[in-house]
Amino acid sequence: MAKPEKSRKNAPAKAAASLKLEAVGPATPDVLDRLFDVVESRRGTDPSVSHSARLLARGRRKIAQKFGEEAVECLIEAVAGNRGELVSESADVLYHLIVMWVDAGVKPAEVWAELLRREGTSGVAEKASRPHDPLA
Repeated sequence: MAKPEKSRKNAPAKAAASLKLEAVGPATPDVLDRLFDVVESRRGTDPSVSHSARLLARGRRKIAQKFGEEAVECLIEAVAGNRGELVSESADVLYHLIVMWVDAGVKPAEVWAELLRREGTSGVAEKASRPHDPLA
């Protein structure tokens, strides 16, 4: 189910983000590393002034819940064919994933190394190389 109110509510923020992007320069994947550094710097800070600090203070279950909610919203927008909302929800998913990494002590470089390890390997072959999970 699409969330039309959200798109109207976030329209000024999205326009401002677009202007900020133009002022900063072209978007590159290293934005994820910078976002990780920002979220990590919020650990232990005042939850009343930082959403990241608030999530981290609430613990892994709440972080996982928020990540799941954002993932579902992302899927809904993808299925509905709402490209702009899919982009917005994808950013939310990545943000909440990074909060989860910070909480769990996972560094982006570890994930990038795993992706690099898998690069050039067929997805079918990669899955077949994993230990068998009888519950899968």
